[in-house]
Amino acid sequence: MIDFNVPPYIGTEKEYVAQAIDNHKISGDGEFTKKCSEWLEKKTGSPKVLLTTSCTHATEMAALLSNIKPGDEVIMPSYTFVSTADAFVLRGATAVFVDIRPDTMNIDEKLIEGAITKKTKAIVPVHYAGVSCEMDTICDIARRHNLLVIEDAAQGVMSTYKGKALGAIGDFGAYSFHETKNFSMGEGGAILIRNEDLIEPAEIIREKGTNRSKFYRGQIDKYTWVDAGSSYLPSELNAAYLYGQLEKADMITEWRMKCWNRYYEMLTPLSKKGAIELPYVPKECTHNAHMFYIKAKDLDERTRLLKHLKENGVDAVFHYIPLHSAPAGRKFGRFYGTDRYTTVESERLVRLPMFYGLSDENVEKICDTVIRFYS
Repeated sequence: MIDFNVPPYIGTEKEYVAQAIDNHKISGDGEFTKKCSEWLEKKTGSPKVLLTTSCTHATEMAALLSNIKPGDEVIMPSYTFVSTADAFVLRGATAVFVDIRPDTMNIDEKLIEGAITKKTKAIVPVHYAGVSCEMDTICDIARRHNLLVIEDAAQGVMSTYKGKALGAIGDFGAYSFHETKNFSMGEGGAILIRNEDLIEPAEIIREKGTNRSKFYRGQIDKYTWVDAGSSYLPSELNAAYLYGQLEKADMITEWRMKCWNRYYEMLTPLSKKGAIELPYVPKECTHNAHMFYIKAKDLDERTRLLKHLKENGVDAVFHYIPLHSAPAGRKFGRFYGTDRYTTVESERLVRLPMFYGLSDENVEKICDTVIRFYS
């Protein structure tokens, strides 16, 4: 069986984890946590990047820093992971779901303005498959309506929009370093903060409401509880594991891009015949080969294709169930306008195996298996 995902592993991770143990520093904000944050700040141009225990928690921190309150509304796509909505629902806000574009599977920027009400506080674009949303339009809408932009860039590390790193374009960005992502620390994430005035409040929230970060920098002689907060600080062991991969981020990305391009090349003849649809990447976007997906004709064909792939030793999967159709989505949110594409496009999508270390031979086997299905 060709696995759908294998967590990335370079080889230096064990060495760095051992260093953290030998340094007698395995809780957060040690040497490797700082190295990861500095690497991400340099790579993205973000004034501040703080590692967190997950992308979910990074988004929760963004909601807290945005002062999201009960009665507020937050605009987002329905085609996303539950964490995108959970972070704001936990604060008492309503998730307002907007239809997606069928080409990129991202939120349709042309529909956002119509969904804005007096209660709207933020727009949350989700960069699906590491391909950017139309950020110029989204940021312009936000400026004109005095709204915040909180990027769910869980899949977007190393991707750009017009040369700008995803996650560093809006007011806040959230990254994921889950084991399914291009770079992993098992469970983990990061929050990117554009407004430098919010860096200290973010540190306080992340450190259980204390000013411990200032204490460690020698700016105060003792630390104490100064505000409401929680524990969003990851273990130094996780950060040590991640840093080994960040050091080799270009190599990992090149490997994934090679696989992505081979998929695209081999499956283009099927696309030209109209049997399947392939991913679309707008010219202003560079992506990170986070995933490779194809679209079947409909749900029935997708079901048969997935069965065919598994019977032939390929572990392919479908992706999100639209949030607005879920019990919690109906309870905590509403869909603005017409669901023209979200449901039907989600029912067509098939994700093929994609991970660092996936061989050319296996990519070709997967493509041949897809081609046989349609022949």
